[in-house]
Amino acid sequence: MSKINYLQGTEEEMEFMPIIPLTEEDEANADAQAIPNELPILPLRNTVLFPGVVIPITVGRDKSIKAVADAYKADKLVGVVAQKDSTVEEPTVSDLEDIGTVAKIVKMIKMPDGGTTIIIQGRRRFKIEEITTDDPYFKAVIKVLDEENMSGDPDFDAMVGSIKDLAGQIVGLSPNLPSEAAIILKNIENPSFLIHFVSSNLNSDIKQKQKLLEISNLKARAELLMSLMHTELQYAELKNKVTNKTRAELDKQQRDYFLQQQMKAIKDELGGDNFAEVKEMQKKAESKKWPAAAKEMFLKGIEKLERMHPSTPDYSVVYNHLDLLLDLPWDECTEDLYDLKKAKKILDHDHYGMNRIKERILEYLAVLKLKGDMKSPILCFIGPPGIGKTSLGKSIASAISRKYVRVSLGGLHDESEIRGHRKTYIGAMPGRIIQSIRKVKSSNPVMILDEIDKIGSDHRGDPSSALLEVLDPEQNNTFYDNYLELEYDLSKVLFIATANNISSIQPALRDRLEIIDLSGYAIEEKIEIAKRHLLPKQKEMHGLKPDSFKISDAVLEKVIADYTRESGVRELDRQLASIMRFQAKELVLKNKLKPTITINDVEKILGKPKYSNELYKMANMPGVAVGLAWTYVGGDILFIETQLSEGKGELKLTGNLGNVMKESASTAFTWLEANCKKLGLTVDIFNKKDAHIHIPEGATPKDGPSAGITMMCALASAFTGRKIKPYLAMTGEITLRGQVLPVGGIKEKVLAAKRSGIKEIIMCWQNEKDVSEINPQFISGIKFHYVKTMQQVLDIALT
Repeated sequence: MSKINYLQGTEEEMEFMPIIPLTEEDEANADAQAIPNELPILPLRNTVLFPGVVIPITVGRDKSIKAVADAYKADKLVGVVAQKDSTVEEPTVSDLEDIGTVAKIVKMIKMPDGGTTIIIQGRRRFKIEEITTDDPYFKAVIKVLDEENMSGDPDFDAMVGSIKDLAGQIVGLSPNLPSEAAIILKNIENPSFLIHFVSSNLNSDIKQKQKLLEISNLKARAELLMSLMHTELQYAELKNKVTNKTRAELDKQQRDYFLQQQMKAIKDELGGDNFAEVKEMQKKAESKKWPAAAKEMFLKGIEKLERMHPSTPDYSVVYNHLDLLLDLPWDECTEDLYDLKKAKKILDHDHYGMNRIKERILEYLAVLKLKGDMKSPILCFIGPPGIGKTSLGKSIASAISRKYVRVSLGGLHDESEIRGHRKTYIGAMPGRIIQSIRKVKSSNPVMILDEIDKIGSDHRGDPSSALLEVLDPEQNNTFYDNYLELEYDLSKVLFIATANNISSIQPALRDRLEIIDLSGYAIEEKIEIAKRHLLPKQKEMHGLKPDSFKISDAVLEKVIADYTRESGVRELDRQLASIMRFQAKELVLKNKLKPTITINDVEKILGKPKYSNELYKMANMPGVAVGLAWTYVGGDILFIETQLSEGKGELKLTGNLGNVMKESASTAFTWLEANCKKLGLTVDIFNKKDAHIHIPEGATPKDGPSAGITMMCALASAFTGRKIKPYLAMTGEITLRGQVLPVGGIKEKVLAAKRSGIKEIIMCWQNEKDVSEINPQFISGIKFHYVKTMQQVLDIALT
């Protein structure tokens, strides 16, 4: 076996110490060299030297340096023993182990710092018999211990083989040990040296190694060594496992970092970087309160966005969708104002009258205060234009301290406007409902669905059907928007729809709405509204001081009666604006204003009256009756004219009449013919005369059953030649049996009659309940006749 010199580095760099395996000749020489009975003793702090093993030692203590120097000059032999306690700087006799190893100093090297390093080789084990001196260094009488020869023992040979295998496994698992160490181990043929060499390099504490050195029986030493090596192997396996796991985690982090940097570099080269945008979105998302489904969708979307380049077409689609998710106020609600008195004060301040709606809102607030949480009602205000339906919604929002948002549905014809478009389409966006909630940043606003009766429908879908989900309290807590692709809770939103004509709303949608009828204003109400709201507003808009001039109630009444014919106050607002413009011009030209505006001033500013009640006086001739009509802009007056001519008893109808109105005229004609004797007429007159009924304003379509009694009176007046009472109007449906049936729109019709100067009204007895709902002040001066039969109508109407 060849000689291999293999020197050690620092303890951190390797766990196995260097070896210089002995050839057979070296061993013979070692045994041949005589070992004296007395030797200098060299205490070692952290090392146990085994026979045959070569180790370098740095000698630092003065005693040790002198002992080594003296020994090197003589036979180069020294007794090496381990200290019992490595922390002791100056060991005494009691601090030394009894059994050590005789060592030969192979080489002594003087260091630049003044220290000495020696390379020593273990020879034989010895036992200290007696310490002869401890000055200037320890000297002792020793007894050399012999090794047992175990050759030919199969158990021992098997142990040696196991030690080689275990040592090979440990070397394989220890990354700090060179792979050549395993080859050297396999090539050691001397069992005794193998055991000593492995023991010396074992990663065990000093006490265990000292124990190995002290065992005289080589087989017993091998058994203990194997036990220690198994422990070492388990430790090496565990250490290796932990190291590999840590390295794998570090490798993955380094790999990810490296790839991210490469990706960043590629993006910089291509141009455009979305890193800041993505980071900003993630920062916003951290403080966002939202449902788990929304959070999950956001996280998926942000991952997708990170992988996309800003120039790709899909980037803006994903970005806009995530932006919407962040902007929506998922669980953010404003706090309601539960002070009912304050809410009522706000409602009364903003709008005059409308007591029924105000009561309904206060009831809702009261329930909300008691219960804490409830599904919002879906209210629908129905009434003519210009009476403040939309502005009332804003007032309600202010009264209950909620955000206000208005969605105009007039002319809407695409279902996607409500439910949103799918993200795949170019220019896709969420529906109006979600957009409005995003705008107000609150999940419980007051949302006005304006002009719900004017929704159109075409081949693209029916928006009113899409509203069924929005306006159903049982469904709208899971409203699905096609663009959002998530369910959104609309149950906290207070929806208020506005409409002019209930018949235009489809039945399924109408069924979901809580209808509140808003009729037109009486003249008295309009005067109050003008004084409280319109005049201050118009003065401010035209740069006039609030107290610059006054307009009396009488002047306002003249403007309302002679220059407007409407249920609301929009036309009145325009007429008042005309007065303000005139006043502004006067102020600029003359630097002063008249303190009050008179009736003469009104005619000067607005011109001659547009409407006059004189019309009804002039119309007093046989065959002419005044009817009351309902239009979507409020109530109105219409004349029904009848003229007889020679003929064959035919009935002619003109004036752009609908089918229902034509049928009413035929019913009236037939009933009169059947009951002619009660009126003092003969049947012959119906056979010889043709009757022509005309309703003026032929360009305006007219329909409905409520003009039945008016047409019957006009025919009766024409045939009998008896005039109809002046300033008398009527409304009611007729039957062939002579019954008078109730009709709708009574408040609007009565107020229209009042505006027009009518003094008496005939209507069905069942409509009395509708009249009782009108403020008595608004209809003072009008006499009501409630009838059950058509004969009663004629008795009252004909002079």
